[in-house]
Amino acid sequence: MAGNNNNRKGPKFNIFWMYGLMIIFLLSMLWLNMDGGVTQEVTWTQFENIVKKGGVKSITVYSNKNYAEAVLSDSLAQVVFKDAQQVSNPMLGNSQMASNKISAQIPSSDKFDEKVEQWKEQGVFDGEVKYDKATDFSMVFWNVGFIVLMVALWFFMLKRLNGGAGGGGGIFNVGKSKARLFDKDNDNKVTFKDVAGLAEAKVEIAEIVDFLKNPKHYTELGGKIPKGALLVGPPGTGKTLLAKAVAGEADVPFFSMSGSDFVEMFVGVGASRVRDLFRQAKEKAPCIVFIDEIDAVGRARGNKANLGGNDERESTLNQLLTEMDGFGSNSGVIILAATNRADILDKALLRAGRFDRQIYVELPELSDRKEIFQVHLRNVKTDGSVDLDLLSRQTPGFSGADIANVCNEAALIAARHKKQAVQRQDFMDAIDRIVGGLEKRSKVITDEERRSIAVHEAGHATVSWHLRYGDPLIKVTIVPRGKALGAAWYLPEERQIEPKQALLDKICSLMAGRVAEDMFLGFIDTGALNDLERATKIAYAMVTYYGMSDKLPNISYYDTSGESYGFTKPYSEHRAQAIDEEVQAIIDSQYERAREILSQYERGHHELADLLQQREVIYTEDAERIFGPRQWQSRTEEILKDEAAQEQGSVTVTPPPFEQEDNQ
Repeated sequence: MAGNNNNRKGPKFNIFWMYGLMIIFLLSMLWLNMDGGVTQEVTWTQFENIVKKGGVKSITVYSNKNYAEAVLSDSLAQVVFKDAQQVSNPMLGNSQMASNKISAQIPSSDKFDEKVEQWKEQGVFDGEVKYDKATDFSMVFWNVGFIVLMVALWFFMLKRLNGGAGGGGGIFNVGKSKARLFDKDNDNKVTFKDVAGLAEAKVEIAEIVDFLKNPKHYTELGGKIPKGALLVGPPGTGKTLLAKAVAGEADVPFFSMSGSDFVEMFVGVGASRVRDLFRQAKEKAPCIVFIDEIDAVGRARGNKANLGGNDERESTLNQLLTEMDGFGSNSGVIILAATNRADILDKALLRAGRFDRQIYVELPELSDRKEIFQVHLRNVKTDGSVDLDLLSRQTPGFSGADIANVCNEAALIAARHKKQAVQRQDFMDAIDRIVGGLEKRSKVITDEERRSIAVHEAGHATVSWHLRYGDPLIKVTIVPRGKALGAAWYLPEERQIEPKQALLDKICSLMAGRVAEDMFLGFIDTGALNDLERATKIAYAMVTYYGMSDKLPNISYYDTSGESYGFTKPYSEHRAQAIDEEVQAIIDSQYERAREILSQYERGHHELADLLQQREVIYTEDAERIFGPRQWQSRTEEILKDEAAQEQGSVTVTPPPFEQEDNQ
């Protein structure tokens, strides 16, 4: 029985109960005096008549309010208040208790003294007369009640600022760390098996796992365990997941916190949270501390003028630098951080002894994309038409998050069409929708606009087909999709470096749409906006970044440190004019080059444009039938052709778009 009583859960204490009790107590003081009796208000005439009856024990005069209160004997009280209904107190009603006090307003203190002398001479009163000052209980209520309400509001605001923390420090929790702890006993453990791709990053980061598992193997030889590693890469490449996998493989506690969690509106809170985070980490050592998006607090100092006396973000960064360089090198605490902008981080944060190494998590390669597809297709019901090799080859530049989105969108498309399984065409449509947007066949387009779009897109396809470094053509369409009225999709080669001729060929193919309009329609329109923008950027990059200009060779104004030049440029006005002239020369030369190619293959262009206007969509085999096989075929084109040849009697399925060429 005793055990059962101990297991009973009583009502939880709430601080607002105390506020309620205080308010009730203050309200009761409005009507109850300190003696606990009820004072009955009477007129001065009634007061005088009651005193003349005899039996009044004492009288208290409140001179500041011309107010008198008399205490009656029990016998006199029973006579005066023999009927409870005679009491004129609306607050008590018919349930009035017997009272032994009366009060009344007196004319003045001097006249009341004369009345007291008369009552004593008459022998009706021989009690004590006291003089005091009355207390206005209503004023007490409003003053004290207002203070109580302000205190309650203050505690409520602090509670909200602390994130609702009810105990364990009270208002001082604002300086506590908000890091989430994933213990080694956690069921949701992530290992390297759950991280698809990232083969090179896994090899480099596996060394950190070995540090945590076998630290003595390194310390006995005089080595020091690295204090931190910085994961750098584009968004969606799996930096956070890789950090969790390190903790899961090492089987150690894992503290996870975002860089923005350190910064608060209160001065000194960020530094306090940094200290508390490292204090907890030392207690759980060996462990891993992961700070996601560290650029929120680790941005380089001194880039902007500090108008205030103290910058909270810089104070937090200073404390972080101190903590990383303060604890022992063999304490078993390793700091992992992730960022998309390593170029803007403070140099002191990246020096040896803090973040000893930087691990680059790049976009997945061909083999990595295949592994990522396998992971995300575990729970997707597919049929035999889905080819992972083809999907991985047709998704260059896709991150892990993009591939996950493709798989999910394909499943939604299949479900929308009431299919029993996700098919290959569903994946193609999913990538089309993600890259180009949703088809808008309901958009009203005039015949003149339709012809202009067809001529424009056919110009891109014709010129790109006859360029050495032209990207393999996948599909050309004049169906509006997203913000584009027409688009051409290509499958670019995954090159690590771009030769100069490849950049010139890209500019030439971009200018082909505008050239086709000028040659075959006799006018130009606004549909080439996206083409001109991209071509101009490539030309400026060739001159100012890559040093590929004939008049300004081997000069680069690219700043790899991430520090901007501010309002000044690193070159003179004369050099700026020379740069503009070189960019214009490159654009003009490739414009004329595109004109020559279109003049040479004018007949094929017209046939392609007519076919595109009739069918709205053309594919690689249509261009090959009109122009013949490409003279320069990439490895990707050869693989796609081999697979198409192996599909005997099957209809060629449209490959997905990967590079939207035009934004008409």
